[in-house]
Amino acid sequence: MAQMNFGGVVENVITREEFPLEKAREVLKEETIAVIGYGVQGPGQALNLRDNGFKVIIGQRKESKTWDKAVADGWVPGETLFEIEEACQKATIIQYLLSDAAQITLWPTIKKHLTPGKTLYFSHGFAVTYKERTGIIPPTDVDVILIAPKGSGTSLRRLFVEGRGLNSSYAIFQDATGKAMEKVSALGIGVGSGYLFETDFKREVYSDLTGERGTLMGAIQGIFAAQYQVLRDNGHTPSEAFNETVEELTQSLMPLVAENGMDWMYGNCSTTAQRGALDWWKPFRDASLPVFQKLYAEVAKGDEAQRSIDSNSQVDYREKLDAELKELRESEMWQTGAVVRGLRPERNKK
Repeated sequence: MAQMNFGGVVENVITREEFPLEKAREVLKEETIAVIGYGVQGPGQALNLRDNGFKVIIGQRKESKTWDKAVADGWVPGETLFEIEEACQKATIIQYLLSDAAQITLWPTIKKHLTPGKTLYFSHGFAVTYKERTGIIPPTDVDVILIAPKGSGTSLRRLFVEGRGLNSSYAIFQDATGKAMEKVSALGIGVGSGYLFETDFKREVYSDLTGERGTLMGAIQGIFAAQYQVLRDNGHTPSEAFNETVEELTQSLMPLVAENGMDWMYGNCSTTAQRGALDWWKPFRDASLPVFQKLYAEVAKGDEAQRSIDSNSQVDYREKLDAELKELRESEMWQTGAVVRGLRPERNKK
């Protein structure tokens, strides 16, 4: 484990250089990893582990779309693909990658297979942090660890295939065997992390829920919608409004920020853009800061968690979700986006 300075704050970081893949394979050579759930994170993590040479099996319900997806990805029923309970029986490491709501429902089944010395692995601190609401309290004689890739399972897999890595956070909630640190390090490298930074279960879920509702998804959609509406209300065409709101940001500017930082991007745009950005970023910060403070308080109180549990546990959850996504999809802004994406040069290559 290395210590690195982030803006004056020293943090613990695990890198591929100090914990290479060969070492990870050695640590886990006697382990059978069962990935429970093949929805959002499951495919990316499972496929990366398999391709990196670890013993991986999938636990999933038969006669489901995700079972069929697992088969299509090369998992073999009866060999590497099993019903959930059978996979848990065979596993020494159970990667619990179902949705938060599904984890609550299935917990009694999972818990009875957490025999002494096994490892329970999460990619989200939700279930354990909000245990009073979820009822998920791991036995005291198992290791409980977390690897949380900072992106979707799709991104994790795509970057792995490209020979790159997605950074992840890691945490140890319970070290029953004395080997939790080497296990979490090996699994973090095994799933395809570029590097791993230390956190704990509570900080992971607080930051994750805030980020998802904030700049990663909720806030950015709100800002997109507001700017697009102002441009359209003032006579700009849909394509112009979309290009100035979304396309230039995602296709041109954000890649530069990712590569070199915001200061570099500011320093390498027109002087007019520089002046405007420097003058306006603080008013936007001041306007949004109270919203983020309220959001974080709701997360810390557990209210956001309860809303998620209540909503996602409803029998008509999928129908309601589809209706809300349809509203987004059919908005003029994102209908315009579909047309614009089709005009990108890479889409027209033969």
